[in-house]
Amino acid sequence: MTAETFDRFTGGIRIVPVELWHARRPHRMVERSLMVNRHTWLLIISGFFEPLLYLLSVRIGFKELVGDVSSAGRAIPYDEFVAPALMAASAMNGAVYETTTNVYFKFRHARLYDAVLSTPMTPADVALGEIMFAVMRGGLYSTAFLVTMWALGMTGSPWVVLALPICVLIGFAFAAVGMALTTFMRGWADFEYIAAITLPLFLFSATFYPLGSYGGSGWIVQLSPLYHGVALVRAVNLGVFEWAMVTHVAVLLALTVAGVAVASRRIARLLLS
Repeated sequence: MTAETFDRFTGGIRIVPVELWHARRPHRMVERSLMVNRHTWLLIISGFFEPLLYLLSVRIGFKELVGDVSSAGRAIPYDEFVAPALMAASAMNGAVYETTTNVYFKFRHARLYDAVLSTPMTPADVALGEIMFAVMRGGLYSTAFLVTMWALGMTGSPWVVLALPICVLIGFAFAAVGMALTTFMRGWADFEYIAAITLPLFLFSATFYPLGSYGGSGWIVQLSPLYHGVALVRAVNLGVFEWAMVTHVAVLLALTVAGVAVASRRIARLLLS
């Protein structure tokens, strides 16, 4: 390896926050979460039902009223247009629910992380471990949703199986950002802001309408992290692959790295300083 190649390689590494390199045992946090929640599985899957009910209402009522929708240059039934977006939203719901309310309780009331950090575990272990469990929860929602789409005949291409890893990425992005935001929460009342953020994201991320229907405001929709996830899931459901998908993936990866870095730093500052 030449000196120039080595410099390029190390420069790329420096892009990744140093906190990520300190994680050694994040799987221990995942093990704990699985043990604690093994008897409360019904609560774990509760967030899956909201997008599912939206999907059923669209299929039963709005489908016939709206008719076909143009997407990727083809006309598809309205319920098949909405279903991939709701699958992406289910991944967001699972990740956000886990890394906000549950993490806040452990952080501020149960004081779990004080005990964890008295062991060889690091703040990065805590952050990554909790985020990984949140991703597992979001992945569970997404898998159940994909099975529902298949059972209802809403899958448009065999490539839809790629929606599962995409939803894992969506879960990582929202779990990381959700946990970072939770470290700034001052009390339970602040969680009203979470709903005030996630509901507009759910409604205005090209979830129910094509991007073109927003007219000149379409660029605002593209600022939504969920929009990038919706666009990816919708594309693989149709079996359409475009270079724009690279941008969508890059946005979600950037949010993931930034969220983990902020969460790790905040946990270290609040509990170790």
